[in-house]
Amino acid sequence: MDTVYYYLPFLETIRDFLELGGVALWFIGILTLFMWVLIVERMVYLRSGHRKMVAATQEIWGRRADHQSWNAHQVRSRLISVVSRKLESNLSLIQTCVALCPLLGLFGTVFGMIIVFEVMAVSGSGNPRSMASGVSMATIPTMAGMVSALSGIAMSTYLQRRAERERELLSDNLVIRHS
Repeated sequence: MDTVYYYLPFLETIRDFLELGGVALWFIGILTLFMWVLIVERMVYLRSGHRKMVAATQEIWGRRADHQSWNAHQVRSRLISVVSRKLESNLSLIQTCVALCPLLGLFGTVFGMIIVFEVMAVSGSGNPRSMASGVSMATIPTMAGMVSALSGIAMSTYLQRRAERERELLSDNLVIRHS
């Protein structure tokens, strides 16, 4: 029960941050969570599922008696293609999420500036306190969108390079035996 009280100030800080950023920050948060679920899924696949798939592919290739004919080359290409497709699964979706994060931040900026201009129209331009909430609503989503995109770019690049490296390793391991 004491641990709930320990995390309460942390949760209040997150709630205050989300209120300052406005509705765009919620969308950025949901998109970032979705992006990181996909990233973690790819990392788990690389650690477990990919190894099993490579072992099965090497076993299929090793059982073939013919490694030199045109058909054998086509089978080898197909095996590499199947493994590559599974390796690259969700990478384009992760890259799309990375591209959307700054756009949602820009949406938050525009939304916050509309609030600033609305406050200026209603109360006049001399009331900085009433404009402060709109300015924070304009800057916080931009920052959050950029931070989310940067973390996603780093992981997306890592996953893309890892997929290329794994594809090359598989291609090298499926050797063509000469009779």
